[in-house]
Amino acid sequence: MAMTWRSVIVSKPGYLKLQAGALTVDQAGEEIRVPLEDISVILLDNPQITLTAPLLSACAEQKITLLTTGDDHHPNGIFLPYLPHSRAVQVLRLQLQQSQPRKKRLWQTLVQQKITNQAACLRRHGSSEVARKLERMAAQVKSGDSTRQEALAAQFYFVALFGHQFTRGQTNRINATLNYGYAVIRAALARSLVCYGFLPALGLHHDSERNAFNLADDLIEPFRPLLDNYCLTLLHDEQEVDLQPQDKVRLVGFLHEDVTTVDVNGELTERSVLAACEAVVISLQQRLRDAKNELHLPVLVV
Repeated sequence: MAMTWRSVIVSKPGYLKLQAGALTVDQAGEEIRVPLEDISVILLDNPQITLTAPLLSACAEQKITLLTTGDDHHPNGIFLPYLPHSRAVQVLRLQLQQSQPRKKRLWQTLVQQKITNQAACLRRHGSSEVARKLERMAAQVKSGDSTRQEALAAQFYFVALFGHQFTRGQTNRINATLNYGYAVIRAALARSLVCYGFLPALGLHHDSERNAFNLADDLIEPFRPLLDNYCLTLLHDEQEVDLQPQDKVRLVGFLHEDVTTVDVNGELTERSVLAACEAVVISLQQRLRDAKNELHLPVLVV
């Protein structure tokens, strides 16, 4: 079993149970205990793991995100607390009352910050010319991103970051790393949305009828370049397609890395990625009640 601060990855067969307020993992007769109050994420990365109903219930009470993985060992499922927010119905009503122009303006804010963060990532890794192009594109994002600046920026961004032969659809170590990291952040955002009374299926821009987490897929966009920057430290001189266990530990551990966020007043604050996920959700809840478009978003500082 591999652990990072407040995240637990169980990658070997084991029996998980609740004992004296702690997650107890029994693997081949050896027990390991972690207090639930110290855990934010549990990732189950082995098909031969058994866990008890009391443990699941306790995870819900503690608002712990529990992730499962598929045959490819990438996160494919999430167990979330059941609407613990005291005003969940009020938040849902506010979600349903948002007009399409209002949602388009909020999406504009998210896309602008995403492209700005992509430019900062490129500057960090020596692509200043393309970074300047993206900075101009961020300034040109319109309501609802009607001119598709996000898609255009992605074409320049990934080529500058990973080379002319790279595409996001390839099966390689780069995409395996990015996809795993994105899934972890998405789960953290889904957790915060549910904890603050949102219905994650109701997105601002994403609106797939088969996606229970459209809103998380909206909010994750400014976080992606921060994860891209972090992942570059895992990719040097590596040729394997499959992620190694230590890579997965570091990717889940990204939730506890310090990042910079900018609030609605333009003030910068250092906080963990997990706290940044909560901050953007809280600011969105506030935006449901007023006419402002600013959100509390992560910033990649050059």
